[in-house]
Amino acid sequence: MTQPTDHLFAPLKLRSLTLPNRIAVSPMCEYSSVDGFANDWHLVHLGSRAIGGAGLIITEANAVSPEARITPGDLGIWKDEHIPELKRITAFLHQHGAYAGTQLAHAGRKASMSVPWEPVRTMPASEGGWQPVAPSAIRFDEAYPVPTALDRAGMDKIIADFVAATHRALTAGFDLVEIHAAHGYLLHEFLSPLSNQRIDQYGGSFENRTRFPLEVIKAVRAAWPQHLPLFVRISATDWAPESLGASWDLPQSVAFSKLLKQADVDLVDVSTGGNHPAQQIPVGSGYQVHHSDTIRREAEIPTAAVGMITEPAQADQIIRTGQADLILLARELLRNPYWPLHAAAVLHQSTTWPVQYLRSARGKTEPRQPVSTPGA
Repeated sequence: MTQPTDHLFAPLKLRSLTLPNRIAVSPMCEYSSVDGFANDWHLVHLGSRAIGGAGLIITEANAVSPEARITPGDLGIWKDEHIPELKRITAFLHQHGAYAGTQLAHAGRKASMSVPWEPVRTMPASEGGWQPVAPSAIRFDEAYPVPTALDRAGMDKIIADFVAATHRALTAGFDLVEIHAAHGYLLHEFLSPLSNQRIDQYGGSFENRTRFPLEVIKAVRAAWPQHLPLFVRISATDWAPESLGASWDLPQSVAFSKLLKQADVDLVDVSTGGNHPAQQIPVGSGYQVHHSDTIRREAEIPTAAVGMITEPAQADQIIRTGQADLILLARELLRNPYWPLHAAAVLHQSTTWPVQYLRSARGKTEPRQPVSTPGA
């Protein structure tokens, strides 16, 4: 947890991993894969953020099965053939001083859709689409398909898919895995009463709605080396209007985070929303940070803050005041892959630079050193 001397460029120790700073690349879907394979786009996209000085680079949502994808363009980790290209990326990130994480994901009822720069539509089988699954047969929105409600066999397959993907992530050279339980995708769908209307032991009460996500998380924790960290991304609230009835909210997220701590999760990546088209989000500077702060204090677990964090002083204050242990940047790092180098100069903190770029650094600067996955 945060100490008085912690700041944006202080190291962060998570099990055997010590991140060089508190800046991480948030998972951002690129929708640029064919059959799940990483390619040059992913290498350059992720590699440029490592050169820019982020201490941790997390890939976009990495589908644990073909039907776990949001779109046909999603990154995948459902077969061994995906490993070499992912390993090429992790090796590059390590070479340039950044640790590598991947987000293991299942899209649930939001699967089999078009890529976002095209009109929103369900992809038919003739164009490579598939039948989505979910806790209940409730579509996300009118343009989305009606999912098939999962039975026990389907749930067991999903757990097995997550475990197999976890083993592949280790072989591919990742130092950290994050389980995606946010933004209206499968595990979030189980958590929220808006999308989970089951009447068995996986629906209804808080205990029942958290049961399957915890089954997945515990299985991944058991498959992932004990000396390496595990994150879980959650949506702290559905931002749903009261007229919709019961939904997922911050008090439930605190309670769930306490269960995550008991399940040996190392950090909760705190986002919000994504589970209902009628959500009402008060978007503004740092609008999600107070959720991270509340979960960190009340569940007593490290957290990451996300959402409209753009300025170095803003990010630094979040760490110094103990509202989060890690800052995950997304759009700001798309606008400026070298934001960490800029932030260090603004905050008068020392950071390392790639030796190829040292000529442009101001003041005394050390050359960047490679990192490697810590041993047990």
